[in-house]
Amino acid sequence: MNILLINQYAGSLKHGMEYRPYYLSREWVRMGHRVTIVAASYSHVRTRPPRISGSCTSEKIDGIDYFWLTTPSYSGNGARRAVNMFWFVYQVYRFRQQIIQGCKPDIVIASSTHPLDIYPARRIATQAGARLVFEVHDLWPLSPIELGGISRYHPYILLLQRAENYAYRNADRVVCMLPKAEAHMREHGLSDGKFVYIPNGIDVDGWKQGGKPLPEEHAQAIRQLHQQGRFLVGYAGAHGLANALSSLVDAGSLLQDEPVAFVLVGQGSEKANLQKMVSERGMTNVVFLPPVLKAAVPALLNEMDALYIGLKSESLFRFGVSPNKLLDYMMSAKPVLHSIEAGNDLVLESGCGVSVPAEDPAAIADAVRRLMQMTPGERKEMGLKGKAYVVQNHDYQYLARKFLDCV
Repeated sequence: MNILLINQYAGSLKHGMEYRPYYLSREWVRMGHRVTIVAASYSHVRTRPPRISGSCTSEKIDGIDYFWLTTPSYSGNGARRAVNMFWFVYQVYRFRQQIIQGCKPDIVIASSTHPLDIYPARRIATQAGARLVFEVHDLWPLSPIELGGISRYHPYILLLQRAENYAYRNADRVVCMLPKAEAHMREHGLSDGKFVYIPNGIDVDGWKQGGKPLPEEHAQAIRQLHQQGRFLVGYAGAHGLANALSSLVDAGSLLQDEPVAFVLVGQGSEKANLQKMVSERGMTNVVFLPPVLKAAVPALLNEMDALYIGLKSESLFRFGVSPNKLLDYMMSAKPVLHSIEAGNDLVLESGCGVSVPAEDPAAIADAVRRLMQMTPGERKEMGLKGKAYVVQNHDYQYLARKFLDCV
């Protein structure tokens, strides 16, 4: 079977995030299918851009045919990002005949980072006589309305709303990473039997094979904390407003006199503010370290006693969340301190840690104390529950088969 996956931000192990299109496609290739990914040349989530020649460039990565469409660069969430989105949609329209001739798709997947790509995806599916799948990562335009405070009557929002409604009405299947989103989709035209929940996944074999060791800077800092007899609570990922790391720092203030340290690894717009908070308070139990390569994440998590994940309290999360970071945490077999209020809770469901309300420093501090008071054996047992849950429910081999079975 020939599969065409359109995802503006799609990356690879070579280019960086986002990884889901790559991992699903790699599994489909291993199953004997031919897969083509159409993506934009520029994405804010990639660590390394592809090499581009002209308006489109073809590249094969791990058996997957990539078709890069040239798009303008941007930073932030301003007008240039909107231009990038519209230009990508135009480019898919422009090169649709070349795309169809190159991959002759049986299935067209609009893996939507925004709903506008449903229009060229449906045109391609109709011309090729292929089934059309709309894969929803985030609910647009509800996300900019609820998170960004944009009026639902803004022309840009009205345009996105029309595209979302069009997608639900015209797709043969709607695959979603948010388990509680079906009711919202029904309000916007989704028919019975179209909704399928397929969460984010993890490369279980990659974890089993191990990865790269920690950079010396990280290894030395962590070694010193171990020598001080500290209980290490780790965080690995973006340092943005959404990650609610200020609540973790506030919890650290409450635990200043206890043998615990918080190790924050990563980069982001809020990192400087967080470092300023720690400095102004004279805190010695919060350590900031640079990001590590994805291949070094297992080694980093293995050094921690517990792992923190948090999000700001937002009504949008009532539809559920599916953070990749949480799956990495659970795969590391470490207990998780989960400070998220959402429509789903994998930590509670699997029994792999402690769940507390979002943005509640006192509750976070109390949860850290509970984990510290457990024996190493009890924490290990808790962590292993998370690993077993991920292997059973989030392995990309399993998710790739489930995806094709539903379409």
